[in-house]
Amino acid sequence: MEFWNVLTARRNVRSYEDRPVPQEDLDRIVEAGRRAPSSRNTQPWDFVVVTDRDQLSRLAKVWQGAQHVAHSAATIALIAPAVESEGERVQFDLGQATANMMLTAADLGVGSGHSAVLDQVLARELLGFPEDRVCAYLIALGYPADRPLKPVRNPDRRPFDEVMHRGRW
Repeated sequence: MEFWNVLTARRNVRSYEDRPVPQEDLDRIVEAGRRAPSSRNTQPWDFVVVTDRDQLSRLAKVWQGAQHVAHSAATIALIAPAVESEGERVQFDLGQATANMMLTAADLGVGSGHSAVLDQVLARELLGFPEDRVCAYLIALGYPADRPLKPVRNPDRRPFDEVMHRGRW
């Protein structure tokens, strides 16, 4: 897909077809996250890819807004240092990795929906990450059950002239 079409087609998908995402596509999506820019090139992330149905069902319980994870074909957990003093920088870096992965998924026709993680104890039990790390976010992946990804012509967004300011507010 042309990049502008990918950008305008990407949307949060939380209802998935019951079919797997090929391993090579999952690897490409993770590679897109790995290649994301980061402050001082610290690359403060690790990614855990989960495809096991039972594990996905249990992972969906880490936050009340993560129910869609249980029905995804795969979910990527973004693991980050549990360092408060660098929190804003790390969060920005994770956001860039997340955007890269979600856009790459859209380019492959794979829908994605993000989730926060509240229950770190359960996340650590399921994913096995070290005590000095946290599971920052989840990105659920799968083929959209409702409609394929295609550019959205009239997105539900504030008008361009309302958000765009030239030179000054």
